[in-house]
Amino acid sequence: MPPTDAGSGRGRLSPERVLRAAVALADAGGLESLTMRRLGEDLGVEAMSLYKHVANKEALLDGMVDLVFSEIDLPQGTDWRTAMRARAISTREALTRHPWATPLMQSRTAPGPATLLHHDTVIGTLRQAGFSIELTAHAFSALDGYIYGFAMQQRSLPFDTPEEAAEVGRLMFARMPPGAYPHLTELTVEHILQPGYDYGDEFTFGLDLILDGLDRALHGT
Repeated sequence: MPPTDAGSGRGRLSPERVLRAAVALADAGGLESLTMRRLGEDLGVEAMSLYKHVANKEALLDGMVDLVFSEIDLPQGTDWRTAMRARAISTREALTRHPWATPLMQSRTAPGPATLLHHDTVIGTLRQAGFSIELTAHAFSALDGYIYGFAMQQRSLPFDTPEEAAEVGRLMFARMPPGAYPHLTELTVEHILQPGYDYGDEFTFGLDLILDGLDRALHGT
């Protein structure tokens, strides 16, 4: 039977320890696996002990999202394009580690300090580079729409490895009438099914297109 006192579990509890355990639980089984009871079991305490450190499930989710934001590299340096590119790649890497977080990252109404610092730094980097308030808003929206949209699309794919992609392609072609969809077949055979293909590699191509467009908008070209 798990201990009932927060100090008698497997190490003394703290808000950070509770949040990190919750993140690990969601990483392993998705948000549907995250319950206060299960989290208490993982920490070796009764579920009620957790409420000394997080007010409720919503506060737990707020803290988990803030932890993910803390993993994202903040924009650095005076070159806004390099900073935004590095920040976008770091964000995607964080979302790959924590796929459950993608739909939550912009939905919380009580953002934590890491979240607020992240947004403030992104905005500040763009403003210092000469972006107007309006163009800063456009840039932030375009970049995050692409980053989070790509993460959600990648998460929804029916394959994770080149081998799985090949098997999905084989099954898909088996259901098609021969020669019915030549362009889809060409793209799949000559690109997706090629050795070393990784859908994630498409990310930087689209990212650079957006950065090119923002650069033109900044300089009025």
